[in-house]
Amino acid sequence: MHSMVKKLTTGLAVSALSLLVSVAAYAAEIKPAVVFDMGGKFDKSFNQSVFDGVERFRIETGIEYREFEVTNETQREQAIRKMAQRGRSPIIGIGFAQASAIEAVAKDYPDLKFTIIDMVVDLPNVQSVVFKEQEGSFLVGIAAAMASKSGKVGFIGGMDIPLISAFECGYELGVKYADPKTEVIANMTGTTPSAWNDPGRGSELTKAQIDRGVDVVYHAAGGTGVGVNQAAVDNGILAIGVDSNQNHLHPGTMLTSMVKRVDVAAYNSFKTAMDGNWKPGIQVLGLKESGVDWALDEYNRSLVSAEMEAAIKKAKAAIIAGTLTVHDYRSTNSCEM
Repeated sequence: MHSMVKKLTTGLAVSALSLLVSVAAYAAEIKPAVVFDMGGKFDKSFNQSVFDGVERFRIETGIEYREFEVTNETQREQAIRKMAQRGRSPIIGIGFAQASAIEAVAKDYPDLKFTIIDMVVDLPNVQSVVFKEQEGSFLVGIAAAMASKSGKVGFIGGMDIPLISAFECGYELGVKYADPKTEVIANMTGTTPSAWNDPGRGSELTKAQIDRGVDVVYHAAGGTGVGVNQAAVDNGILAIGVDSNQNHLHPGTMLTSMVKRVDVAAYNSFKTAMDGNWKPGIQVLGLKESGVDWALDEYNRSLVSAEMEAAIKKAKAAIIAGTLTVHDYRSTNSCEM
């Protein structure tokens, strides 16, 4: 009997050990990488949110990732290809502009996994994560209209592309939903990728809008938004952050932030690959999927009235229930009120 128990416990210990070894071996096969786009990983916005996600993965698992920050357009495919040559997988490409690079490299390395955030690449080894930015922008549009005393609110986009027009359109629809009489003044920063990283221009555009009577401004402009927020602080108006929760950057100035959970998308890409559950295909994340939202915390609590909060929550519930639909600019290339 004693020897039988001994055999059994030894057998259990051996199988537990082999299980641990196989789990470790499996985890060791994950060699993740991330290629940040223009604006850099500390843009306090889009790239930085991704950085937060991959850092969370690294801290939780102890698995290191390789990274590269693109500073000019020619580096995108080069960086992704270099990661693939080193056997890195999954490789995350950040931003719509990396689509052609991801497509080219993913075709050449069919056994590796690739994730693109903010664009769709239809290949069997690519995971595409896109968001319903119009839904989150609609909610902050309600906040802007209700907080405005002048009846004029602003929007400053980064690069003039349909994706950013979707932010603008959703925002404008939210503004008009809350108050049809409120005017929206909108500007795009530019037509090239440098539009994501031009705080000086962001500041100039904000000041020009303030001169026209704007007292709340929402930006979807990456690193350029740093200048928008600062101009809002300097001129005593309210600003609305984007992608990351930017409320803490300037308490008293940041009315709210339209949070886009690219951090979760990045974290999940690495984590599901580690767990063996990574799947290619398209994920579309809106309010219902907790992919976008508005931010309410201790930093902006005093700026959000009970009435404003109730109106936003009511609209959010209606969008999730499907009784309120926010038009997506990208579906028609126009903003339909």
